[in-house]
Amino acid sequence: MAAPFEERSGLVPCATPWGRWYQTLEEVLIEVDVPEGTRGRDVACNLQSRHLALTVAGKEVLQGKLFDSTIADEATWTVEDQKLIRIVLTKTSRDAGNCWSSLLENEYAADPWVQDQMQRKLTLERFQRENPGFDFSGAEISGNYSKGGPDFSNLQR
Repeated sequence: MAAPFEERSGLVPCATPWGRWYQTLEEVLIEVDVPEGTRGRDVACNLQSRHLALTVAGKEVLQGKLFDSTIADEATWTVEDQKLIRIVLTKTSRDAGNCWSSLLENEYAADPWVQDQMQRKLTLERFQRENPGFDFSGAEISGNYSKGGPDFSNLQR
């Protein structure tokens, strides 16, 4: 079985003061750099459908209303190598047209180039799902790919 699309094609990171965030069609992934030696008991992470709050060693790192809704019951966080917190949020709307332009409402926005690259990746990921026999992981896309690109679903085969 082939590796997932995002592993073959890479993710487009959006850098932030505390780390970075990425997205796929289904998920928003957040990586927070924390002091070496950080353990799970040092972390307070509250993940709700439209809200995120992260505190490390009593210091607020991240808090606010998410750009769009997520499935709270599927959200997870882990401490990796005692220096990174990884948060995985599952998007409620899982289509290429749902490209988050920022992590939180009015905060941690992707610059226009990064936003463009994120949208391209989501559009290619959508094409991959619609055409499983083809490999779009190394493909380039140009033209109209905003809001998920053209809709070919109603074309006859």
